[in-house]
Amino acid sequence: MSEPKNHLSSARCSDLAEDISVIGQDEAVSHIRDLDPQWQINIEEKTISHTFTFKNYYQTIAFVNVIAQIAHQQDHHPDLLASYNRCTVTYTTHNIGGLSMKDLICAAKINAAQNL
Repeated sequence: MSEPKNHLSSARCSDLAEDISVIGQDEAVSHIRDLDPQWQINIEEKTISHTFTFKNYYQTIAFVNVIAQIAHQQDHHPDLLASYNRCTVTYTTHNIGGLSMKDLICAAKINAAQNL
């Protein structure tokens, strides 16, 4: 039986081992299929990113605040680029120099929060 699609959104970064490791390209591609198809992997930069669009600045900033809460709860922080009606969210795990399960967990949590 396969894992449910929301298995990443129900995971917690704090549940991962202290010595997290870089996940390989194949594993990252496998997990990113569980996310919104707009999430993109950049293999060279070792990141995942998604540009979300909104109707106005207020909605964009409200979304940024949701991301800030998720980042605080998970103790894992993305790079954000916010403008009037867009926000690009980029994840990588800087201290290991690549993608980790933390990046995918947080991306899934953003997707879940956006669907509320």
